[in-house]
Amino acid sequence: MRALRSLTLANIRSYLRDRQALFWTLAFPLVFIFLFGSIFSGGTSKTKLGWADEDGSPASMALHGVFTSVPLVELVDGSRDDVLAKMQRGDVSGVVVVPKGYGEAVARAQAGAGAPAQVTVFTDPSQQSQAGAVKGLVAGILAQASLVGRPPAVIPDLRDLQTQDLNAVSYLVPSILGMALMQLGVFSAIPLVADREKLILKRLSATPLRRWQLVGSNIVMRLLIGVVQMSLIVGIGAAVFGVKITGNIPAIAGLAALGAVAFTSLGYVIASFAKTEDAANGMTSAVQFPLMFLSGTFWPIAIMPAPLQAVAHVMPLTYLSDAMRQVMVNGAAFSPLWLCVAVLVGWTVACFGIAARFFRWQ
Repeated sequence: MRALRSLTLANIRSYLRDRQALFWTLAFPLVFIFLFGSIFSGGTSKTKLGWADEDGSPASMALHGVFTSVPLVELVDGSRDDVLAKMQRGDVSGVVVVPKGYGEAVARAQAGAGAPAQVTVFTDPSQQSQAGAVKGLVAGILAQASLVGRPPAVIPDLRDLQTQDLNAVSYLVPSILGMALMQLGVFSAIPLVADREKLILKRLSATPLRRWQLVGSNIVMRLLIGVVQMSLIVGIGAAVFGVKITGNIPAIAGLAALGAVAFTSLGYVIASFAKTEDAANGMTSAVQFPLMFLSGTFWPIAIMPAPLQAVAHVMPLTYLSDAMRQVMVNGAAFSPLWLCVAVLVGWTVACFGIAARFFRWQ
């Protein structure tokens, strides 16, 4: 027991001397709490809804006023085709269409001489949480618009809209593949720092091997692992969950390779500044979690607060997942495919440039 106590105290003292590890494992989670707490405590973000008024009656304009009076709603007016196109691009979370004859139908319903009037509500079934929130929000507003004490004068006509006959998993699988490639690359920092601490990198740099060969071998190894990841995720998604791959495999493989290289370069940046393996673990987690949760992997970017949406627009995983979704399942685009590729290439060049300047071999 005395030996165990002595070793434990020695490990604690060693850990406390590592200031980087202390910050990334103890202080950084507190920074996360204050950051996200301050952002989300500022109020609930608005839900953007497309609005197409095909009736133009006083009743339809009154309904428009009811929607705009709700603090949680921001309406984007336009024609049916215009707002539906915005929804497919991800600019709005849903679409409300007031059909021709709405005013007359409301008048008959209020007089008890006809069925309730209907407004058409389009949502994307592939975004289940977002679609459910939109349906509940619209149903609640329409209930307010109906006369109290009478049968509902207005009810929603719920419809689905998506570009292909895809299920929700078809949209999630590309994001999971992007997340797996991100983790594969970012976590390359930890063994690099461990090898540097053990002086393995120093001994290798003294051999006839060139440094670009050492770096290249690491990248090739991770590319091969990325191929295995892609095969497993895409294969299981197609075979078990019925994911319909509409793109060609070479394009998917090319994007996977670009993503693996981009995030491996980010791993080298982390390894450039982490002095110990414990610090590398903390810094890797600090990079990984924002990438996972702020890049639209688990929920749509459109439902996040505006400050976090701005952050998502600069994160490389946002563009990798979006590009994968476009190529694999022809999903609605967050950004044009060429822009996604350009952002990933830009991150790769910038990160390798930083690593070339600051990476230490000993």
